[in-house]
Amino acid sequence: MLVQHATFKDIVCWLELASRVEELFGPLAKDEYFKRALRECIIRRAAFCVRENDGPPGTPLVGGVLFSSKIRPIYTIHWLAVTPSQQRKGVGSALFQHIYGLIEPPAELVAVTFSEKFPAGFPARNFYKKKGFVPGEFVSNYGPGGSLAQIFRLSINGGFELFV
Repeated sequence: MLVQHATFKDIVCWLELASRVEELFGPLAKDEYFKRALRECIIRRAAFCVRENDGPPGTPLVGGVLFSSKIRPIYTIHWLAVTPSQQRKGVGSALFQHIYGLIEPPAELVAVTFSEKFPAGFPARNFYKKKGFVPGEFVSNYGPGGSLAQIFRLSINGGFELFV
């Protein structure tokens, strides 16, 4: 499973992936802010994806992550999604491991995910907890219908860390 930089040839595939996870994130495939953020991440080489069969740009995606290191030492996962048919097969972990390898410690990695009040978000919460993230403060107006979300934080100190 190869994690690759996304290119402009992948934009249609990113929007298809966003459509497949619309239940969680809302209609991002139609959201101009999301499209602009995606293009900016591609330009900054901060959009990473796993393509079906490790194909070339333009191949359908099985997962993707938008990542930011603009305010180091705080790094941010802006969006991480895996197509439903490929969840729990290591795609999310591969994306996470890739961006983790880009972080210069000491640092903090931040992700905003669903609160416990959003049952469909339990897999995402569990994913981050398994990676060592600690649940933090709550934020409102997140995702479809302005759901309550929670900020998860991972402290990275530069020692050996193993993520399953």
